[in-house]
Formats: sequence, structure tokens, C-alpha cells
Amino acid sequence: MFDAGTIVKVLIPNVVNTGYDYRLTGPAQIGTFVGVTVMNRPYVGVVWGYGDSGLADEKIKNISCIYDASLPIDVLQCIKRMSDWTLMTPGAVLRLIVNVPDAFLPPRTEQLYSYNPDSTARVTDNRIAVSDAFASNDFDAMSALDIQNIARVSSAVIRTMVKNGTLVPTATREINPNQFVYQYQDSGDITLNAEQQAAADAIGTSIASGGFSVHLLDGITGSGKTQVYFDAAWRAYSRGGSVLLMMPEIALTAQFMSRFAARFGAPPVVWHSNLTAARRREIWRGVLNGNIRMVVGTRSALFLPWQDLSLIVIDEEHDTSYKQEDMGNYHARDMAILRANISKIPVVLASATPAAETLENVNLGKYRHLRLTSRFGGAELPKIQTIDLRENRPTSYMVGDAEQTGFLSAPLCDALRDTLSAGHQAMLFINRRGFAPIVQCKKCGWTATCPDCSVGMTYHKHVGKLLCHMCGRTMPLMKSCPDCSADVSMRGVGLEKIQEEVNVKFPSARTALVSSDTILSRQSLERLVAQMESGDIDIVIGTQILAKGHHFPNLTLVGVVDADMGLFGTDFRAAEHTFQQLFQVSGRAGRGAHAGTVLLQTYQPTHPVLTAICENNRDVFMSNDMAGRKLAQMPPYGQLIAVIVEGKQESTLAKYCGNLSAAAPLLHGAKIMGPIAAQVYQVRSWYRMRFLVSGGKNANLQPIVARWLSSVPVPANIRVKIDVNPVNFM
Repeated sequence: MFDAGTIVKVLIPNVVNTGYDYRLTGPAQIGTFVGVTVMNRPYVGVVWGYGDSGLADEKIKNISCIYDASLPIDVLQCIKRMSDWTLMTPGAVLRLIVNVPDAFLPPRTEQLYSYNPDSTARVTDNRIAVSDAFASNDFDAMSALDIQNIARVSSAVIRTMVKNGTLVPTATREINPNQFVYQYQDSGDITLNAEQQAAADAIGTSIASGGFSVHLLDGITGSGKTQVYFDAAWRAYSRGGSVLLMMPEIALTAQFMSRFAARFGAPPVVWHSNLTAARRREIWRGVLNGNIRMVVGTRSALFLPWQDLSLIVIDEEHDTSYKQEDMGNYHARDMAILRANISKIPVVLASATPAAETLENVNLGKYRHLRLTSRFGGAELPKIQTIDLRENRPTSYMVGDAEQTGFLSAPLCDALRDTLSAGHQAMLFINRRGFAPIVQCKKCGWTATCPDCSVGMTYHKHVGKLLCHMCGRTMPLMKSCPDCSADVSMRGVGLEKIQEEVNVKFPSARTALVSSDTILSRQSLERLVAQMESGDIDIVIGTQILAKGHHFPNLTLVGVVDADMGLFGTDFRAAEHTFQQLFQVSGRAGRGAHAGTVLLQTYQPTHPVLTAICENNRDVFMSNDMAGRKLAQMPPYGQLIAVIVEGKQESTLAKYCGNLSAAAPLLHGAKIMGPIAAQVYQVRSWYRMRFLVSGGKNANLQPIVARWLSSVPVPANIRVKIDVNPVNFM
């Protein structure tokens, strides 16, 4: 405990911050939240330790206020360890935790609006988005700024909806903090099979005995992993601890929420980006004061101010969505394990296709392996086959008087026809949004590219525009080439193109598209799930959103339009990621009473990834893939650190990268490669270069990289990003 008048170091949530000295105006301890000012800007920081700046006493500011709340010591230790590993500053890590700016302030007084479902105004995409924004916040009144941010609409849309009565001004009011505090109880009506019970008991033993442990819950799709970790969650919660259930995307909670409520008698508190500022504030404070002890959330939920965290569950632990690349680069799975190790609590990693890093830790005996080998309820695994496109060329189809190139082969069309005749549902998977990924001149070869990014623009037919998938920029579709005035053509295939082909070849089938363009909220996904469960959709066509976690009992056919996509990427994880994606989407078939079939269209039917999927031979495939990585000393048998340098001007970027290259140290057992232009050289008008530092499994690369980068001054308009064990090599 520090007394009033003590000079202490205060860590503030700022990316360049490692702590500033202040004078306490009252007693406080390490981890206490305090209010301070930096260059007249207010911050909420935490007491980090004794001051050490050496400044004269008269130059040290007083702390503005001391709050009656603090972060536990284990969280402070996690900030330090995470900073050392990721090379983010401690202030940048703290910013992930103190991410609710007004958490300690009274709610602001501002005009709020309620949603009027009885409005007679025309139903538009914007109105549906606004309705979903209110639904994701239990139809609480919202400010105009919250509506804009959550629904992704403009201020003009808000004004129009106020004018037509869809949004109604209402009196300002505070959220009742207790509305997020639920008392859970186990329904006791779930009977686990023998494998599930053995796994649940193993995790339960670790919870009861305490201490750090990692359990890989490795179960085939449909094996009931969710109910096993629900059992673990209840055991930790009933002992008075807090529980975090992490998911790669909050959209996956569409069916999960109802399962949770059925098991525990109340919904979980859900933490995601589509919450109002007021709800975020009250949930954050509820976790801080220990009133909220069960949360379902994405990677950011790991950084809530947890008190007495007792269990972390990471569902779909292999998913690359756990890798954060915006507010600092970190892998949420790895940081969750780090947090659990410091706090001496168990972690459960759940997946049907575990990551190579996880499997290696199992092989080394660091993680306990719990396997579920049969589908819950007796359902059988689907039969998986390839369709060789060299022998089964897709047939063309007509749109008006124009002949269009087809992408669905005759065997796949026959299977679709049989599935529909039987009254069952089908899924077509293609991991490419839009209608056509290439818009090109037939005469001179000009291609539509984004002015701000070095990537082509994709034509999205449902909005009639070109869209950059890198920065989100839109442009109207030109009818002729801007260089030679010849006609332009659309090449390649996206899911909208597949829907067009299905609508022509199966005109009576009811179709639905599922991608990040159409599923903008949990509510929109819940509507899709309800339509699938009620039989209102015959064929669902979608991207990787469909590959994760969904349970459609009447879906018996999965067709992968292009199984080769991703097989030949430059990333050393390309085969692993493609296997995981195809295996997961294959698992959507035959989860109910009817047997399932999966058809993979490919020009490479003998490729090891596809062979392993058809033979349900994951372990052999992963063993072979990891053997190749071991020879090349790639993760998990080596370490990589990417250094991405971005600049507004190419000349400044080139000069700085040259200086970095000249200052690169000579290393033993490691090497620094680069600089080279990034595969996507320009993003949002920033030019990009990359270095790659590689070393052996036990190499301590972080201090080397930190000293190297600190030796070269960073000029203005240059950004340096550090990515430890990168997932994205673009």
C-alpha cells in the first residue's frame, strides 16, 4: 500500500506508454485505478509501481482522483508478460483492458431514441440493420451515435427514420446495472454419453484441485463438445468463480444462446462490438465488481477486468479469427493460456480440427488430450467424395439470351436434385464473396483495381457496385473500359454467381446467401437459422461463416464448389487451414436423423488434403504436414516474427527500410530476411514492406527484435507493426 504523497508510476492505456510518474493524493495499492492527465487530456490508468523518472518534485503532477477499484496482481503480471511476448508496450496492452473510456464516469446525458416496430415506413436494408442494432441491445433506447456505429448507417439515415417515425425520441435514462446480473442453475436434464462424461470428469477434477492445466477437447463435428464444456462451466461457476466462454465470432451464438439458456436457466452476458456505450460500461463494471461471473464473447472478452477468473473455454480454438491484427498483434488463444498459467486456472480448448501448435503441445505432454469419437445421439458421419472437374466439366446456363459459364458439375446438380426431391436441405460452400472477383477489359486487359489498395475490386451484383475487400471502398460498375472503351467482362466466381446458377437450374428452390455482406449481426444469423429449421430454405449458399458450429438437422448435402481454393497458397499453413475449413463445413451434413453426403469439386482429387478429408484421416494428414514443418523449422518447431513497415511515401519507406536493413544484427541460430514488398503492397493508401525474423524453437527473438528496431529512429508518417508468429503473410 502506498501512502498519500508517494511518487508512483501510473500506466495509462496508450500505445506509446510505459508509465509516467505522479504524486498520490491518498492511499492506493499496485493495480488501483486512478485518474490522471497527460498533456491536459484525462486518462484512467493503474498504479504500476514506484516512480522512477528522477524528475524534481515540483514537476510531478498530482493524481486527479483515486477510484475504489483495482486490477488483481495476476492481471498486472499478464500485462507485463504479454508485453514482453508480443512487443506491444504495456500501455497498449492496458488499452485492451481499459477499453470503456467512461467506465468510471456517470452516464452522459444525451438524446436517446427508441425503435418503433409499428412504423408504416417502407422496410429497407437500412431499417433492418437499425432494427437488428436495437435487438442486439434488447431494444434499449440508444443514442444516434450508437445507432450509426452499430447499424453501420449514416446520420442522414437516422434523420430520415426520426422524420418517418421509425425512431422515436425518448427521455434519457440510465441502464439498470442489475439487468446483466443473472443467477444460473444447472437444469440437470442433459445426460452425457460415456466419452463426454469422462472428458467432463477430467476437466472437473482440474477445476476442483486448482492449478494451471490445459485440456484439448478434441471431438468430431456433432460430438457434443458444447455440453461437455457447459458441464465444466457449471462446476467452476458453482464454486464461486468466474467463467469466460470465448468464441471466434459472436455470430456463432445464434444457436448457442438458446442451448446456454436451456442448460442454465438464463442467457449469458454477451460481450461483442455491437453493444451500446452504456451497455459496454455496465457490463465492464459488472465484471470488475464481480457481479457478472459468466460471459460469452469474442477475443476482446479476455481483457475484461476479471475478478477471480476460474475457467477459460476457447471454442473452435484453431480459428484464425482469434488472431488480432488491428489494436496490436496477438493471438487470443495463446494469451488466454498465458493468463491461465499466471492465474493458475484450467483452460479448455475445443475443436474438431485442432491447430498444429495445439497438437504439438499434446505430443509434448503439456496439454491433456480428451477425445470424442462419435456423434451425439447416434448420428453418422457424412460420406465424403470428390468430383473430378477434369472429367465432369460444369455445364453452362442461360440468363436471358446470354450464355453463362457454369460452375456446378452434373454430379453435384444430380445430388442437389435428389436432395430436394427427398425434402431435405443442401448447402453450397464457396469462400468468396460477391458475384465476380475480376472485372476486366476484353480488348486491352485493363482490370478494375482499388485506387487505395493494390488489389482488384469485386463486383457485388446485389448492390450493383464494385467493392474493395481490403478497405471497403465502393465504386460504380463501369460499362466500358476507361482506357479503350471496349466492353468489360466479369470473370471468376463468387457466391452471388452460384446463386444465379442455382436459380436458373433449380427455379423452384428457395435459396439464401450467407456471408459477411448479408449477415451483419447476430439477429440476421438467427433469422437464417430459424428459416433453416422451419424448412423455408432449400439451398443455403455461403462462405466460411457456414463452416462453424451450426446445427441444421435436415441438411443432408454439402457441396464445395471449389475445393482447390487455398490449397496452393504461399503460406506454410495453407494446407492446414484448407483442411480445417473443408472438414468443418463437411461436418454440417447429416447431423440429424438422415445420413449426410459431402461432394468436393476439384481438379486435384488426389491432393493429400482432399484424400485425408475423404478418408476421415485427420491425424495422418496433420502428422505428415507437421513433419514437413519440422524439417523447415516452421512453427510449431520454430519461431517467426514479422516486422511490417508502412509509409505514406514510397521514398521515405524505402529509406527507412534501408536503414533498418543496414542496422540488422548478425545472429547465430536465427536470421533476419528482407525487406521485401508485402504481397499486398498498398492498403488504404499506405505502402507496405516486410521483414521476417526466423529462429529455432527455443530462440529468444523478442529482445533481439526490440533492440534492433530501437536502434533506428522512426520518421514521421512511418508505422512499424510487430507480429509474433504471424498468421497473415499478406
